[in-house]
Amino acid sequence: MPGYTTLNSTNGVAPAVNGHAPGLNFDTFYNVIDNELTSTSTTRHGINPATLEPNPEVPVSTQEDVDKAVASARKAFKPWAATPLEKRREALLAFGNAMEGYTKEIAQMLTKEQGKPLSQGTQEAGMAKAWIDAFCAMKLPEEVLEEDAEKKVINRYTPLGVCCGIVPWNYPVLLMIGKVTPALYTGNCIIIKPSPYTPYCNLKLGELARKFFPPGVLQVLSGGDDLGPMLTAHPDIDKISFTGSSVTGKKVMESCAKTLKRITLELGGNDPAIICEDVDIAKIIPKVALLSFLCSAQICMMIKRLYVHEKIYDQFRDALVEHTKTFKVGNGFEDDVFIGPVQNSMQYEKVKTLFDDIPKQGWKPALGGELPNQGKGYFITPTIIDNPPEDSRIVTEEPFGPIFPMLKWSDDDDVVARANDTKMGLGASVWSADVERATNMAKQLEAGSVWVNSHFVVAPGVPFGGHKWSGIGTEWGTNGLKAYCNSQSMWIFKP
Repeated sequence: MPGYTTLNSTNGVAPAVNGHAPGLNFDTFYNVIDNELTSTSTTRHGINPATLEPNPEVPVSTQEDVDKAVASARKAFKPWAATPLEKRREALLAFGNAMEGYTKEIAQMLTKEQGKPLSQGTQEAGMAKAWIDAFCAMKLPEEVLEEDAEKKVINRYTPLGVCCGIVPWNYPVLLMIGKVTPALYTGNCIIIKPSPYTPYCNLKLGELARKFFPPGVLQVLSGGDDLGPMLTAHPDIDKISFTGSSVTGKKVMESCAKTLKRITLELGGNDPAIICEDVDIAKIIPKVALLSFLCSAQICMMIKRLYVHEKIYDQFRDALVEHTKTFKVGNGFEDDVFIGPVQNSMQYEKVKTLFDDIPKQGWKPALGGELPNQGKGYFITPTIIDNPPEDSRIVTEEPFGPIFPMLKWSDDDDVVARANDTKMGLGASVWSADVERATNMAKQLEAGSVWVNSHFVVAPGVPFGGHKWSGIGTEWGTNGLKAYCNSQSMWIFKP
């Protein structure tokens, strides 16, 4: 077909390498369309955010690529949906086992393309395998709603058809798997669109998947900023699952409305954490610090606003500053690095504007406050802003970088109101020795996930989604499985 370079048009696999099957080369990257590896006449590359050196070339998909992938998925859908659940489960588990064999290579590629420390990349790859195993243990049985001598009424779930997963750049492996597994498990086909910033692991997982799934069941397309709109507008795609910013999520929703696609939107957050005066400061400081700066704070459910009771504010602030000083900033391949670079230039420039506001707005840094004087890399020194005004940008906007505010509070009802005073509602937490008090406060927080004495705890069996501008629908858990299905009520009358 014009515009294509076909590299492998069979359903066979390359010879095993180091015990892996099939052998994957992490130096070359291709689209996966109809189980073929294809490239495009125009290519592009991502950037290693720690060194600013180019990563390998990847395809720039066209409308022709999209149409071919959608046609392949549409052809594959009915046979895949008719495949017994146990066979679909076996294929997914085998894919997960094969992926586990490449944990080292995936982690290294994550560090090169995303920038996260190698240890965090290894953890992400391991979580992805655990997510597959957990989804495959779930059940979505038919439910008998009524039954009497005359009739039986059943609620059952049927697959939607062709789905598309749009994956962000902060956790590309885990969030791809979190869309692929429930989609395929429930009998759908899916096309994955990686972020242009982090296409590499997603493309390689698509290549690996060819051994385990028929053509058209799982495909991966790399591209530029125009690829997402091609997919959301395509009339033969039935569902979009999007993870990304609220701004882009609105555009996705607008595009999908034209063809009444089903959508799941997991969008941004501005998570508050409320620290009560009775906490054990020494005990929780390491956890709070980690949950504020993990992945350079480029996680939608990191602590973004830290409300600390005025009775312990100074002591807590000083302890948090001292602990955060122990976090090593640097290239993710260096030993003991905890904070890598910001992932891309766009986000780096956005975070820099907050640093520009420090002197302009008179904010007082308790830690950091200046960008590091160094050469290559999008590195930012961890920064804590000490009790800025509630209407400051650092409070009202999601930084998505290693800078956040600490704020004082004294009244339970007032701090809950302040925590809720945002259009975002992804996560929130309350920390207290009095679990009953903390739980009562937590129940008033307007967020999709709420924790008591922790933050950013997720599990594949627990629904994950946002309130307000932080999303529509949920992923994961049985709710997440249902999101890839039509609900069908079946009335069976007895003769």
